[in-house]
Amino acid sequence: QPQLVESGGGSVQDGGSLRLSCAASPGTDKRWCMGWFRQAPGKERERVATIYTITGNTGYANSVKGRFTISQDEARDTVYLQMNTLKVEDNAMYYCAGKRRPGNCSDPAAIDYWGKGTLVTISS
Repeated sequence: QPQLVESGGGSVQDGGSLRLSCAASPGTDKRWCMGWFRQAPGKERERVATIYTITGNTGYANSVKGRFTISQDEARDTVYLQMNTLKVEDNAMYYCAGKRRPGNCSDPAAIDYWGKGTLVTISS
């Protein structure tokens, strides 16, 4: 059964860094894109970063541009999110996401697979 498993969340101080990882189980068809979303308490889930699996092209939310970097390993089975210069407003549950077919990788409703999430906590 397709599965995405996140790791790497934790607690850091304002200005710190974290690296999230997302491993896709065999059979997870994410040939179009993978990405990271986040959801803070009381807020909607929002796209953070996307990587298009075949081309390696990337996209970011304006709020994280220049601070976060999404990447994938050569086998395209693991996706990473390097988060630098973290801010209190980055506090959220971070979810890995995958999509099989061409479409909008920024829309949570269009995502085919979700991980269970990893919590990122930044303290001031």
